Amino acid sequence: MLAVMFAGQGSQEKGMGAEVFGHYPGLVQFASEVLGYDLVALCTEDPDAVLAHTEYTQPALYVVNALRAFERAHREDQPADFYLGHSLGEYNALLAAGTFDFETGLQLVAKRGELMAAASDGGMAAVMNTPEEQLREILAEDGVDGVDIAGFNSGSQLVIAATPTVLAAAQDALKSRDIRCVPLRVSAPFHSRYMEPARAEFAEFLTRFEFAEPHTPVVSNVTGRPYEPGQVARMLTEQLVAPVRWTDSVRTLLDGDEEMEFTEIGGLALTQMVYKIKAGV
Repeated sequence: MLAVMFAGQGSQEKGMGAEVFGHYPGLVQFASEVLGYDLVALCTEDPDAVLAHTEYTQPALYVVNALRAFERAHREDQPADFYLGHSLGEYNALLAAGTFDFETGLQLVAKRGELMAAASDGGMAAVMNTPEEQLREILAEDGVDGVDIAGFNSGSQLVIAATPTVLAAAQDALKSRDIRCVPLRVSAPFHSRYMEPARAEFAEFLTRFEFAEPHTPVVSNVTGRPYEPGQVARMLTEQLVAPVRWTDSVRTLLDGDEEMEFTEIGGLALTQMVYKIKAGV
């Protein structure tokens, strides 16, 4: 069986999409008109140095990975038995599974990017080789309160999110114990309690849309399990404040089929995580 994965924010790079834009001029022009800027120039040249800004990154990655998925389908590669995506990548997974069309997905990620970009007053960091229980014990010992675990990427990498002062205190607590903690280049504490205002506004925005059930199972970041019927809007809303349960998502598929194969659209970071999860690290 095959699981097709879609990378999320952080996988963007100048030059992305150059290999597919020319194959879909109509879709690319349409996306540029919806977004209000030249998508090709943004992705291939980034003349204004804004590709790394959340409000631009998210719709750009969504379009590029959608076109890459269309290319994969046209090559008649092995059909997916499951789809999954990391954070933003879940929108590409849902598009590939027929939950919404290209235009709807573009509207969703453009709004999501806008709301997440508007959030501020915080950040995120990756914590290496520290299990959740140990991490919580360390923070409690040093009286650091207000840290959320925003991502379970593998057994050896957690992501934390907090306000600037709290995040700095958490980093100091970890570094004092020689635990590697790497700040992430993000503008806010995504996937945490601090995104509640964005979650509430996005929930209201989603009431304008209707979603089909996926024709191929999609694994949710929120639960680490395939979407249940009627849960698309709720899961996409909760995703803003809930941790990305990537480890659980991969293990769910491996538990169902130890020989499950994984292929990634949009980079290699997820593939490397899968290797670690398979190895138990």
